[in-house]
Amino acid sequence: MERKCLDCGDSLIGRADKKFCNDICRNNYNNRVNSETTNLVRRINAILRKNRRILIELNPEEKTTVHRDKLSEKGFNFNYFTSTYTTQKGAVYHFCYEYGYLALDNDFYMLVLRKSGKRNI
Repeated sequence: MERKCLDCGDSLIGRADKKFCNDICRNNYNNRVNSETTNLVRRINAILRKNRRILIELNPEEKTTVHRDKLSEKGFNFNYFTSTYTTQKGAVYHFCYEYGYLALDNDFYMLVLRKSGKRNI
């Protein structure tokens, strides 16, 4: 039985467990198989990085209050965050890595910085 390269279909010569004729075919095949998942992760990471950059820009003092419009006009996406933290009183902070925000009244948000090892909220 003749074995064929999984990418280009050429005949394979050599080891019995060989799947590709060279590194180029192996890379092409794996890139094609993983592209959909990789692209999804890449898009989500880009959104999270942008959210974090916005929080850094608007929160230079480690704790501040801003209006939702200010976040939105910079392109902040409220649907993406890396974690949440719920206080004993039930307030829910959303975090993009170490930068977080808490929804307040009248569309205002308190922006905070969580320092490693302790909570600054």
